[in-house]
Amino acid sequence: MDTVLKLLPLNHEDQGTQRCRLGHKVMSYLRVKIGFPLLISLPNGSCLCTAWPRRDLSDAFLQVDLMCSTLPKLMVDYKDNIVSLNQLRSLNSIKLKRVTVKVVLKNVEVKLSVSGPTLQEVVRDLLRNVYVLPDYLITATEDSPVVNVEILDMDPIIGAAGLITAKTNVHIKETMSLEWYTYILDNAPHCQVAGMDEVCTSLSEIINLPFHFSETITKLGLACPKGLLLAGPPGVGKTLLVKAVARQVGAYLINLSGPSIHGSRPGESEENLRKIFEKARDVSRGGPCILFIDEIDSLCPKRGNSNNAPENRIVAQLLTLMDGIHSDNKMVIVAATNQPDAIDSALRRPGRFDREIIIGTPTLSQRRAILEVLTSNMPISSDVNIAALADMTVGYVGADLTALCKDAAMQVVLDAHQDNQVNLVSRGHFYEAFKKIRPASARSAIGQVEFKPIYWEQIGGLEDIKLLLKQSIKWPLKYPEAFLRMGLTPPKGVLLYGPPGCAKTTLVKAVATSCHCSFFSVSGADLFSPYVGDSEKTLAQLFRQARASTPAIVFLDEIDAIVGCRSECRTGSGVQERILSVLLNELDGVGFKTTERRGCPVLLEGDRHHCYDDKLEFKEVVNKLVMIVAATNRPDVLDDALLRPGRLDKLLYIPPPDEKARLSILQICTSSVPLDGDVCLESLAEATPFYSGADLQNLCKEAALVALHVSGPQTTCVKQEHFQQALASLTPSLNATDLLAYKKLCGYTEIV
Repeated sequence: MDTVLKLLPLNHEDQGTQRCRLGHKVMSYLRVKIGFPLLISLPNGSCLCTAWPRRDLSDAFLQVDLMCSTLPKLMVDYKDNIVSLNQLRSLNSIKLKRVTVKVVLKNVEVKLSVSGPTLQEVVRDLLRNVYVLPDYLITATEDSPVVNVEILDMDPIIGAAGLITAKTNVHIKETMSLEWYTYILDNAPHCQVAGMDEVCTSLSEIINLPFHFSETITKLGLACPKGLLLAGPPGVGKTLLVKAVARQVGAYLINLSGPSIHGSRPGESEENLRKIFEKARDVSRGGPCILFIDEIDSLCPKRGNSNNAPENRIVAQLLTLMDGIHSDNKMVIVAATNQPDAIDSALRRPGRFDREIIIGTPTLSQRRAILEVLTSNMPISSDVNIAALADMTVGYVGADLTALCKDAAMQVVLDAHQDNQVNLVSRGHFYEAFKKIRPASARSAIGQVEFKPIYWEQIGGLEDIKLLLKQSIKWPLKYPEAFLRMGLTPPKGVLLYGPPGCAKTTLVKAVATSCHCSFFSVSGADLFSPYVGDSEKTLAQLFRQARASTPAIVFLDEIDAIVGCRSECRTGSGVQERILSVLLNELDGVGFKTTERRGCPVLLEGDRHHCYDDKLEFKEVVNKLVMIVAATNRPDVLDDALLRPGRLDKLLYIPPPDEKARLSILQICTSSVPLDGDVCLESLAEATPFYSGADLQNLCKEAALVALHVSGPQTTCVKQEHFQQALASLTPSLNATDLLAYKKLCGYTEIV
């Protein structure tokens, strides 16, 4: 006898009978009797049949009825498809006392019309004298209103198939339409959302109201929320959040986008919109349904422009359709946008989009949760510190963090291609990816700059100033819980003033390097515009972007040229006065908008409760981790309102270097210069009073050029005489009169 059998199509009279036809010798080999259950394993699933002999008595063929199988509509490729005898297994049979099933009907209309005793009789007739196993599907014939029946629970049996008889208690636990059943099968993968647990819970509660508590709300005389608007920057996870919540509440998700409804002929777009709403209503009759409108600002912009007649008609049609949603419909409309102010105001009133949820840029703890999820399936090395990565990725949204992890994994692939071995994702791979992947918000940000890192050791002297800068800027940004514990309010701004060339800008860069924070630098060229109101708008946008990337430092270099001082006798367009007004408002926190919200709940000025238990959240308190640092060599022309406590709190005088500081600066500037043994830096430091740090750096460069000029390109070192020649040709940029003028400002400043 052959050990393999060839599959053949089943005869027409045996279809829907759960029979399989095989030869007598095969039945004897399997020790299976006529009509007894036989489990057959196929390449893409398995089925449960009853054994019956073939009429032609051939033992080389097998015919199978797929009425009871593990997959809906299990298909068999009869071309060159063979089954081994090891794939056939006979089972004992036990009459079932009870069975729990899920019934799938053809459509919603059938579900509404066939219910109660009628559906019970249809299911009992379909299952009578049928052998079943747990989680198997029984497929009905085409003329039946039932598509298939899934066995959810049955009497506990081991190594046997259950037989449903007329005495078996059949309990229908759930009924659904074929469309719903197909949707659940197609959307089986679960999407995990990290860092947005509170937003996800809030969204689930709002959506669950009309789905599960509609009768209670109706008895209370209330109306279920019809719409929900999600607002947040691109890549923050709005679409992923809606998909996750839809799966969590068991709702059918229908996506609607602008290109899918726009048509070429007049009225076609409105017609397509009505069809989508009609489909959503039909689906909601069978269960909860979410209609998701992504990028609704492009579909429904503000009306009022005569050139946007098609969009205006779409807005009017959408308003009409939303007003036509009844409270008994298990249907909720969810929209997402990153420009909520661009949506027509008629959509944002109660009765349409009842609720608005702001999803801000991820905070430190949220970034850490996102990175933990993204790296959970990655083979990462033990030297990877997720907390350190979360601290480095300031301003990164979920999409940016995903790209960062993918690029780090790609570094491993490239290394494995070169070394012919697969390695773990190490800290170095993440750092290499960090150099390439920048946050999406920074790609078009105003004032976002990149500079070569500058460390404190590269700045000579000014030790007291360095300590004050660390206390005024770095400590509030990195250790806010210490300020809270001591009852201190961190300074909002720091003003560095002093003679030109004394390392004011360099000190700010060193602070930004040590803080690992976002750095925004803006000048008058970035702000001033010939259009009225454009400069103020640019400055306000700069602060919004800085708040979205906290912790951040906003550096206003040469602030006297940007804002100046308000005066009644001042003539001109008044741009500086208007910029100064915007800057004062931003320093006071007046310009803060709800769309910039980060995390939940939001901690504002003065909120100190619960912060001891959640230091990570407090490190990104709204509007408190944007530090304003300004630099000027003309503090006397600044407006008094800008220099009061609560705005530019700390005023630091950056003095010219003394002899000790000049020696330190010369040592740093000549660290890469080959010096002759006769060079005495101490004498040079003593001979350079009124020289600023920039002057000393220029002196070292000039001495090297003199050496090349005197000794030719073959010279190997710089001698003392070269420094003397350079010193004779260079004059200091400072003088006693200017320094005396700065000392006279001590009436409202601090001289260090």
